[in-house]
Amino acid sequence: MKNIKQNLEKYISEQDISNRVKEISNEVSLSYCDKNPILIGVLNGSFIFMSDLIRHLNIDCEIDFIKISSYSGKKSNGKINMTKGLDLEIKNRSVIIIEDIIDTGKSINYLYDYVDNLNPKDIAVISLLAKKSISKLNFKIDFIGFEISSEFVVGYGLDYKQKLRNLKSIYKL
Repeated sequence: MKNIKQNLEKYISEQDISNRVKEISNEVSLSYCDKNPILIGVLNGSFIFMSDLIRHLNIDCEIDFIKISSYSGKKSNGKINMTKGLDLEIKNRSVIIIEDIIDTGKSINYLYDYVDNLNPKDIAVISLLAKKSISKLNFKIDFIGFEISSEFVVGYGLDYKQKLRNLKSIYKL
């Protein structure tokens, strides 16, 4: 792990992340002030972002988590596996999917379709990071923290082989 940490280059600072999370929280609070949405965090990567986001919300909301996997190391294996489904009933509810990063768009397309099939009232998507090279999506990403280039990034919940999630800033690997 020491060798990996030597190859890190700071990309987005802890302060920039904190400022942007507060901005997104304010926007969500205004947009959902009378809706009591269900926030769905995509595990494992979004848990830090989601916890910071929720602490700044000024609305009633409920939370749930879903877990999918499509990566092995730095590469997507192209196959999406759901390892944890939802616990809450989302039919006729406003739902906000919270992602750490949208890369190719395959995972978020899969999740959006999964959630949509459960007949929510509406669906919004928040992603801390979105790569400029995102493939075509059938919906818009409602809130993006930072648009980034194609580098592999770690920290603030994002990992490399389940490591480096605890870094307070985001780094290029």
